[in-house]
Amino acid sequence: MAPAYPKDLVLRFFRSMYLIRRFEERAAQAYGQGKINGFCHLYIGQEAVAVGVNEAVQPRDYLITAYRDHGYALARGADVGMVMAELFGRGTGYSKGKGGSMHIYDIEHNVLGGYGIVGGQIPLAAGTAFAARYRNDDRITVCYFGDAAANQGSFHETLNMAAKWSLPVIFLCENNRYGMGTAMTRVSAVAKVARRAVAYDMRAESVDGHDVLKVYETVKDCAAWCRSGKGPVLLEADTYRYRGHSMSDAATYRSKEEVEAERKSDPIPRLRAWAVSAQLATEAEFDALEAEVKATVDEAVKFADASPEPPVEELWTDHLVEPGERDVPPRERVRGVKVDWPRYPSGQELRVKWDLEPRIPVQDGEPHLKKPA
Repeated sequence: MAPAYPKDLVLRFFRSMYLIRRFEERAAQAYGQGKINGFCHLYIGQEAVAVGVNEAVQPRDYLITAYRDHGYALARGADVGMVMAELFGRGTGYSKGKGGSMHIYDIEHNVLGGYGIVGGQIPLAAGTAFAARYRNDDRITVCYFGDAAANQGSFHETLNMAAKWSLPVIFLCENNRYGMGTAMTRVSAVAKVARRAVAYDMRAESVDGHDVLKVYETVKDCAAWCRSGKGPVLLEADTYRYRGHSMSDAATYRSKEEVEAERKSDPIPRLRAWAVSAQLATEAEFDALEAEVKATVDEAVKFADASPEPPVEELWTDHLVEPGERDVPPRERVRGVKVDWPRYPSGQELRVKWDLEPRIPVQDGEPHLKKPA
């Protein structure tokens, strides 16, 4: 762990990770009770990645991910009750219960959704990064995906385009070692995903995904790189999920000994132990945070339980935005609060101001690869 951090930042790290952990544990319980239907993919064990990234980037930056998506929205500040209600399929959810567990979408916090197609979000991230550069609005995109998505064609096609156009995007592979029930080492000639960046002359980094402080520092540096116009980064976070791929997965392809060995690196008690030993905070302060988070999650479950199911008529809404139709932010609709809805540049001539097809200089008959600055 790195030595010197403000106390409020460390406590914020802990609270956010603990909130995700408790939320996911209650989601698992609710799934067993039949309150959550369909698929449900838990983020337990990987919390340090979402939390470290969120603190390292800016609120206006875009986040886009796959279907293991609850934690990213919670780290960003999404309404806990509304996320739980979305899992429950209730009308007070972010998408009126129509998105469910795999499609948490919170545009207020620039969380642009979870996507159920493996690797399907990767090209979309290049699109948002292209839009940011096109508008010159200084945003970057963080695209989360699992290790198995790195074997999809869309991964390679997108990295090639992003590198060619120097797009401001961090492609963040959360390598938890398994694509569903198949070990990455069984199906990949190059199991270390970060090594693949060399094929696209792209900066590559690896980080311990169990250490929220290392994730935070690494992503801060990568974000500054992207924001300064130096192009994309392929970042690999080595992590581990303590539960199965989804709630329907018994995870019999892993031994109990393997899982228990990995639990020794659990990012939440790891941060707490370090902070106490460094005298940044006391055990009592952590206990108080845990109690506050538990109460928050309890209230979220009660809110979801008490919320109505959407009426059948909702099947026919929200497909198209008609001309002049007002876009109502979810928290305004559910909580009645005024929401600062994101806005984008308009009324200006938008033109690409860089060469979309820069020629790579050739030396001695071979393309000359540019070196990182």
